[in-house]
Amino acid sequence: MGYCKQIIGSKCCLSPLETSAAEKVAEWLNDLKVQMNFDAVYNLTAEEETYYIPEARKVSRIFGIVEIKTGKLIGVTGLHEIDHVSRHAMLGIYIGDPDYRNNGYGTEAVKLILDFGFNMLNLNNIALFVIEFNKRAIKVYEKCGFKHTGVKRKSKIFGDEKYDMLMMDILYDEFKSVYVKKVLNELKENN
Repeated sequence: MGYCKQIIGSKCCLSPLETSAAEKVAEWLNDLKVQMNFDAVYNLTAEEETYYIPEARKVSRIFGIVEIKTGKLIGVTGLHEIDHVSRHAMLGIYIGDPDYRNNGYGTEAVKLILDFGFNMLNLNNIALFVIEFNKRAIKVYEKCGFKHTGVKRKSKIFGDEKYDMLMMDILYDEFKSVYVKKVLNELKENN
C-alpha cells in the first residue's frame, strides 16, 4: 500500500489514513499496552475500523505515521474536535508498531501534526490528554512545547487503580514551523 507524503519530516511523514490500513490500526487499538494510554477503551474489529476511518475523516484530520525509509505505517495521529471558530483542536497520537517506539518518531510526528494544525488549519490552540504514568509521552509533549494546563483527577480507572489524565496544550505563538513554512518559502522563491 502506497502513502501520500503530505507532511514530511526527516524520519517520518504524515499521510492521510487509508481504509486499507484498518486491519493494522484495529490490531494496534486492541493492544492493551497502546490502549491504556488513551482516554477511551476500544474493542474494534478491522471491519469496524474500515467503517470508522472515512467517518472520522468527516470531522477530524487523521493521518498515518509512515517511516520514510521503508514506507511502513508505524502509527496514527490526528486532530479531533476541531473548532474552526475558536480555532482549537484535540491531538491524538500513538506509535502502534513497538519496534518504532523510543526512536524519535513520536516527537517528529507531533511536530508535523502541530505544523499542519497551526499553519494549514489556522488553529491557535492544540490540546491533549495524557495519562499520568506515561512519562515518555509527557516528555515528548514538553519537548514539543506543550504546557501543563489541568488535570482530570482520577478519571481513568483500571481495576481498583485510579489515575489522573493530565491536560496539556500549546499555542500557535509557542510553536516553530518545521515543514509548512519551509515549503511556503520554497514556493515563494520559485515564483
